[in-house]
Amino acid sequence: MTAIALDIQGRICTGCNNCVVACPVNALELTVINPVTRKKTYNVLNGKAVVVDEDVCNGCGICLMVCPQRAITLTTE
Repeated sequence: MTAIALDIQGRICTGCNNCVVACPVNALELTVINPVTRKKTYNVLNGKAVVVDEDVCNGCGICLMVCPQRAITLTTE
């Protein structure tokens, strides 16, 4: 099985929510986060972050295509 890693660069992401809306498997969530309790977080505006559930993400790449800031990268191993 191929491992998928989705990375959202917090310094570039504006929290527009396009990736969350476009994700066909609901693997992304823009939410207020507690960095202490999250395994992996990406800080954006007003304390919110796009959080990726990598157990759900299927690596389709739709989030990359809809990101106007090109803040998302997808890697496979």
